Amino acid sequence: MPRFLCLQRSFPATGGGERPSPAQMQAMYAKFNEWREKFQQNLVDLGGRLGAGRMALPDPPPDGPLVEAKELVGGYMVISATSLDEALQIARECPGLVRPGSGVEVIEVHAPG
Repeated sequence: MPRFLCLQRSFPATGGGERPSPAQMQAMYAKFNEWREKFQQNLVDLGGRLGAGRMALPDPPPDGPLVEAKELVGGYMVISATSLDEALQIARECPGLVRPGSGVEVIEVHAPG
């Protein structure tokens, strides 16, 4: 079955940055666990939030300011699905992943060979 990389992206210019209350977080985790059970056979790697990193650059490095990856991508996961449409549906149903101010880019991963 094809695999898809899901990249959580934030859109800071759109607002939507209010932090949920503890009760809202509990409710979201309960919904997340239901989602995880529903799609357990599709979840290859639940991934996680991304921390600090550096770019590997050629010597000499290219000109211009380079955007830090943490500014573009906040987290990732890998899922399996029969099609891009199915992968998008699985990602859309993940509580807390697709919300105002953020979204998920879903990309098919092609294995070498």
